Amino acid sequence: MTNPEPARSRAQRRTDALDRLAGDRDAWVATASADGMPTLVPLWFLWDRGRLLMCTRRNTPTARNLTPRGEAVVTVGHATDVVHIAGAAEVEECDALPPGSGDAFSAKLGWDPRGGAQWVFVRITPHTVKAWREDNEQPGRLLMREGRWLD
Repeated sequence: MTNPEPARSRAQRRTDALDRLAGDRDAWVATASADGMPTLVPLWFLWDRGRLLMCTRRNTPTARNLTPRGEAVVTVGHATDVVHIAGAAEVEECDALPPGSGDAFSAKLGWDPRGGAQWVFVRITPHTVKAWREDNEQPGRLLMREGRWLD
């Protein structure tokens, strides 16, 4: 067991979570098929206008799972500093992506999948966001409920 720093306020956790979402590039994305088969994969992401934007091949289990369920769970960070997001997910064709979003995705990640027929974007709109570091931050880890930031 570690000696954790004092628990952060909700406002500080929100600031730290938004900083992590703006700066990090790797996330773990969990989806489930219509019959409940789970899939967990790492994907690069962009925090774009309050939503996660990711890209995957259209024939992956992740892309296929989003059609029947429309839900995903995403974690960013490591076990002692995690941002956990559950939200509504939708698949967007590359040519339907707003240019500003595609340009920002490409600039952050150094990769532009637009124009490749095998790729689709996944946009996740959070309805729940949690953030915690150590056990002392388990209480009060909820930062967003039903798509609204808690203050």
